[in-house]
Amino acid sequence: MLLFVGLGNPTPDSENNRHNIGFKIIDAINKKFSLSKQKPKFKGLLTTGNINNKKVYAIKPLTFMNNSGICIRELIEYFKIDAEDVIVFHDDLDINFGKIKAKFGGTSAGHNGVESIDKFIGKDYSRVRIGIGRPKSNVIDYVLKDFDQEEILELKKITDNIIGSLEILIDKKLDLFSSTVNNK
Repeated sequence: MLLFVGLGNPTPDSENNRHNIGFKIIDAINKKFSLSKQKPKFKGLLTTGNINNKKVYAIKPLTFMNNSGICIRELIEYFKIDAEDVIVFHDDLDINFGKIKAKFGGTSAGHNGVESIDKFIGKDYSRVRIGIGRPKSNVIDYVLKDFDQEEILELKKITDNIIGSLEILIDKKLDLFSSTVNNK
C-alpha cells in the first residue's frame, strides 16, 4: 500500500496558489489513474485505487497546510500504512520553478506542511519537492499568490512529467524519478 499526499490549503480562493501545487498533483493522479471519487474522510479528501497492481490511497488534507500531519496520522493509523510508504507532494522555494527533487526523510526547511507531518508521523517518508522558485519579495505573499499564465503552462508540463514517471516513483527509485521528470 502507498499513500500519496498533496499539500495545499482547502479554500476556493487558494486553488491556484503556488502553495497548492501538491493538490494539483493529486488531482492529476486521480484523473490519470481513475482513482475513486473523492470522499471526505480523515479530515481530507480521500481517493483510492490501484496503480501498477499496488493499492494506492491519495489524499488532500482539509486541515490547512499548518495542520496537515493530523490528517495523515489518522489515515495511516486506520489503514496501517507505514510512514515509509507515504509520498508527499509539496511546493519548494529553494528549487527553480519547473524542477523537482524527490528524497526520503530530511528537514522541513521551514515548510509548515512538512513540519506538521514530521511532528505527527516522523521524518521517515518520501517527499517530492516541486520547485516554485524563490521570490525577491515577501515569501508569504508569493506562495499564497496564484500562478501567472506563463507558470500555468509550465505547471502543466511538470504535472505531465510527474504523472508520466509515476511508476518509477511507486517503485521508490527517487533519484531516477527526479532525473526522469527533470529531463523530459
